[in-house]
Amino acid sequence: MNIERFRKIIQYSDANRNDMETKVKNFYSFVRMSSDKEVLNIMQIARPSFQKKGYLVLEMPFADDEIGALCYRGDALGYIVLNTSLPKVNINFAICHELYHVFFQKSEFKTKVEFANDHYYEHEEESAANLFAGMLLMPEASFRFMYAKFKEEAETYEKDTDTIIRLMNYYQAPYMAVLIRCYELGLSDYDCISEELLNVEQSKIRERFNDLWLDDSILDATKKDDYKHLEAVVERVGNECIKDSYLNKRTLEKVLQNMRKLYSGIKGE
Repeated sequence: MNIERFRKIIQYSDANRNDMETKVKNFYSFVRMSSDKEVLNIMQIARPSFQKKGYLVLEMPFADDEIGALCYRGDALGYIVLNTSLPKVNINFAICHELYHVFFQKSEFKTKVEFANDHYYEHEEESAANLFAGMLLMPEASFRFMYAKFKEEAETYEKDTDTIIRLMNYYQAPYMAVLIRCYELGLSDYDCISEELLNVEQSKIRERFNDLWLDDSILDATKKDDYKHLEAVVERVGNECIKDSYLNKRTLEKVLQNMRKLYSGIKGE
């Protein structure tokens, strides 16, 4: 990411922080949690929250690793399909990002594709969703405390990078999201943004994870696949409908064939 884009993100955060803090607190209230606590397992909190809003969350590996998620809203249900070909830290951020769209986005969407790159920062609703995601994954009071702790523990020659790496591991959040949070909260000097910190290579991040004895599995794709479970649920409900004469066997088989075809397309088979 270039410095100019990074500065625009921080400026957007400064201008919209108070409004977004209110939205984060509203979400915490919805799930009956305290807003000063870290969400240790965001999927466990997000999935039932989405269900209450009429959305199912599915995790599947996509053939295209530039796509972060696919979203669809039908007449009855909405679907959010997360791309598990991406690292776990990206999935965690993506699910928080989608929470904003479902709970707070002003304009409704029928279908949308979330890209796993920097371009989404250029759009108002996407910038808002990213700000929300960062605040939700990394609560301010906790983040300030852990930043100071990890900064103190970091090696002198890698102090800035190691602090971010340790925060990545602690909050299980993407590198760039952690870096942005540091600048949003004024923990890093806005006038001294480092090109090196902005453009650190993935191999360097993994190397430091290993050097610091951290869990580098969060940098890997989970490849979690909910499809078999989804098909089993559809088949079970379909057979119940056939038994009650709401559906015939031919229609159910057609639905299952269409699902398998779509699934194969997503996986690139």
